[in-house]
Amino acid sequence: MGLEARPERLAQMMLDLQEMGCHNINFVTPEHVVPQLLEALPLAVARGLRLPIVYNTSAYDSLDSLHLMEGIVDIYMPDFKFWDDRLSLRFLKAKDYPEAARQAVKEMQRQVGPLKMDENGMAKRGLLVRHLVMPGEIAGAESIMRFLAEEISPDTYVNIMDQYYPAGKVTAEKYAEINRRTTSREYKQAVEVARAAGLWRFDERRPRWRLGIGD
Repeated sequence: MGLEARPERLAQMMLDLQEMGCHNINFVTPEHVVPQLLEALPLAVARGLRLPIVYNTSAYDSLDSLHLMEGIVDIYMPDFKFWDDRLSLRFLKAKDYPEAARQAVKEMQRQVGPLKMDENGMAKRGLLVRHLVMPGEIAGAESIMRFLAEEISPDTYVNIMDQYYPAGKVTAEKYAEINRRTTSREYKQAVEVARAAGLWRFDERRPRWRLGIGD
């Protein structure tokens, strides 16, 4: 549904966003267009682009692509969806997702380090990891948080998300274990295991349990 854009047009789109007052240029799931981004970004920088570049991804990225982005990306924002390869195969159709995500997050950390903010609390450079809490704790929050604290950095900035809801192909017949919303108890437990692992930097804007929603 989008419009085809040559490198010159893509560069101008970035500059237009900067002119509008945007705080960053956020590329969502961009691995398949890394070569095109690398064509457009030098043109944009030459014309005055100064905004941080955000690489927003599921973490199912090849190391080859990430190596190409070294020195280009300011902020890496990966999800870490599932820890167990069997559950990853069932729900993501990708048994190798957990290992790919572990390697990708390690490479991102190597390139940019922990997240750094400016005086206004605006992200400027570093790694921000998101984790969506799933019903029945099937995503493996405890293992993921321990990995982040022990193998990445205890200073990793983490966004623990509680907005899962059944949609699309999720039905009681096909995926009964995730055919419900998560509870506030499940969300709080994910935060607790993250703190117990040694993590301390959390995005805690409007978590559902603080609003009294859920059970």
